[in-house]
Amino acid sequence: MTWLFVFQRLVLEFILDFLLFPFWWYTVGAKRALTYCFNFFRSGNELLAPGLWLKNIFVPMFGQTDWQGRLVSFFMRLGNVIGRTIALLVWLILALTLLSLWLAIPVFVFYMLVISF
Repeated sequence: MTWLFVFQRLVLEFILDFLLFPFWWYTVGAKRALTYCFNFFRSGNELLAPGLWLKNIFVPMFGQTDWQGRLVSFFMRLGNVIGRTIALLVWLILALTLLSLWLAIPVFVFYMLVISF
């Protein structure tokens, strides 16, 4: 008799999980995905650090304080700032793409189920 109660409970839990899945996906799950994407972008910013390179753009590299050393240092850092900013923009696009995919997957699956019938 206990196994019948357990079986009924399992079936009920399965049906509730199946019905409540979309609500979880677009509330708690979306919040987790947004937090993950934000942390992903933040880690990219920490890794690439274009702001730090921009902050030190006029500091001479390797202690070369003559005008040639300052000129080379400026253009090297300028190239680094431009390259790292572009890489960070690509990183941002990747994070936004991941978030968009998270939001679009259930709609796509539902659409594919509907057109398959």
